[in-house]
Amino acid sequence: MESNQVIHALYDDDDVLMSAVKAVRKEKHHIEEVYTPFPVHGLDKALGLEETRIAIMSFIYGCIGFSIAVLMINFIMIEDWPQNIGGKPSFSFLENMPAFVPVMFEMTVFFAAHLMVITFYLRSRLWPFKKAENPNPLTTDDKFLMEIPLHNNEKELTQLLKKTGAIDIQVIDKEAH
Repeated sequence: MESNQVIHALYDDDDVLMSAVKAVRKEKHHIEEVYTPFPVHGLDKALGLEETRIAIMSFIYGCIGFSIAVLMINFIMIEDWPQNIGGKPSFSFLENMPAFVPVMFEMTVFFAAHLMVITFYLRSRLWPFKKAENPNPLTTDDKFLMEIPLHNNEKELTQLLKKTGAIDIQVIDKEAH
């Protein structure tokens, strides 16, 4: 039978939290989640999280935006409605490409930025009207919370967390929250 209990350790300093995460992982305990009021540099590596592939997606989205810009400009300015603007005839895309560089750049940035926001929200499971998952409101102010699942090791884990500098330790039933 799997336990639905977790232990919440509250910290008041990000450096203390970092050393606590390292100590808990060194003792081979699994850290389910860490809630922080601001990004903590190096926390992802200390937690042993994998590198994100979000930068690759940004590059792909930029390439899509660039391709759409090139196709759009070629169709609009060369094939569909060629115009002689300022004495520059529209014989081919390559002859007029320097004039189109700002549009291509802006479309690349536009697609990368907007599709990255959508990707981030989908990846983070942040749907509209989603109920907040933050277990302790203090983590939105100035406290840090580490959540560790319990497996009949409450006493040992509590001693370890006290040793690491936790200011408050609580055992929480996961189904109740």
